[in-house]
Amino acid sequence: MRVHILGICGTFMGGIAALAREAGHEVTGSDKNVYPPMSSQLEALGIRLTEGWDPAQLDPAPDVVIVGNALSRGNPAIEAMLDRGLRYASGPAWLAEHVLGGRWVLAVAGTHGKTTTSGMLTWILEHAGLNPGFLIGGVPGNFSTSARLGAAPFFVVEADEYDTAFFDKRAKFVHYRPRTAILNNLEFDHADIYPDIASIRRMFHQLVRTVPSNGRLIANGADDELALALALGAWTPIERFGREPGAEFSVAARVPDWSEFELFHGTTTLGRARWGLIGAHNAENALAAVLAARHAGVPPALALEALASFRNARRRMEVRGTVGGVTVYDDFAHHPTAIAMTLDGLRRKVGAARILAVLEPRSATMRLGVHRDTLAGSFAAADRVFLFESPDLGWDVRAATEVLGTRGTVIGVVDALAKAIAAEARAGDHVLVMSNGGFGGLHEKLLAALAAKG
Repeated sequence: MRVHILGICGTFMGGIAALAREAGHEVTGSDKNVYPPMSSQLEALGIRLTEGWDPAQLDPAPDVVIVGNALSRGNPAIEAMLDRGLRYASGPAWLAEHVLGGRWVLAVAGTHGKTTTSGMLTWILEHAGLNPGFLIGGVPGNFSTSARLGAAPFFVVEADEYDTAFFDKRAKFVHYRPRTAILNNLEFDHADIYPDIASIRRMFHQLVRTVPSNGRLIANGADDELALALALGAWTPIERFGREPGAEFSVAARVPDWSEFELFHGTTTLGRARWGLIGAHNAENALAAVLAARHAGVPPALALEALASFRNARRRMEVRGTVGGVTVYDDFAHHPTAIAMTLDGLRRKVGAARILAVLEPRSATMRLGVHRDTLAGSFAAADRVFLFESPDLGWDVRAATEVLGTRGTVIGVVDALAKAIAAEARAGDHVLVMSNGGFGGLHEKLLAALAAKG
């Protein structure tokens, strides 16, 4: 089968391409911007890439066109595809039909922590010798790719609530039909897709509806929105987890930064783990992954052993460099809750050392101004805050964060921002740069400015 993928350079669609190629299909694709590292990874797989949306890329006609959710009506390739009556499918639908059928699917859903938890679960199954297939929205640190077919039966998929395609506005995850589903948390996000939290809650319940009665739901028991979603109806056994000592399954820190923790079933210990991650949120993610692996037959002791060697995906508190005693981190956090949790974890790690938090308000929800009233509060653990205000943002970052007072600085040019941070930073500081995009190369520019500072 010849498969042509429109929007191939996104992490999810690139994963679909890798799976299709591994399954023996001829794969081609296109995107608006074709550049490394994704272009290099795809070309190494023998996948021919086209830049842009020229309809000529559909000659000769492929057997199926897989359409990414970033493409919409009016796109020249989309219009040509429809006019010619070509067969087409979304990435999630193609995955469900050609890969997930007959597999034991373990899906990881939630507003935050999907990529990290999916990576943990995949590594646990791998460590147990089960050779799972997986599709994750990032390259897990223990693997060299974001997707692989693996061996039957197990397949781990990051279950995204974002919409599927221009012709299917349901969440991606309704296609996956998991036997094991992790529900990490539920908050308002993706304001470009969902009008309110109730609409997201209903979509999560659509996922719950697809889990069979002999499956397992692993849900954050402290999340009120998840509780409301589950109250709409659940036909599957539920295991609830959390940090609270009275939770059915709980996690407790054994050191302040949560780099060592203990898991419990009621008052019975399931074991301890010492690992390279920090933060209570990551320990909760680990507990969810251990419970999902337990449902698949992996004993908790073996799962905890795997976590000791777990390496997180890039852009999750990733150290980009240390210059003049200043450590610069890169993190994907872009929602106030994630910002606060990430800063809390770093604070517990570095103690009284100064933290300089840097944020690009870039996500669709952030750009719509949905989080402007809660943004300032998410920086409670930071000593200084630098915010980037792009010219087309559409709301006043300075006004929204004026409560930060002298702790906050708003700058609208990336080069100037890098210089300002470098001028402020001193030996022993930790600079946490947060964005769900490339941030205009800020990390490299900041490291260069620190080096020039001497």
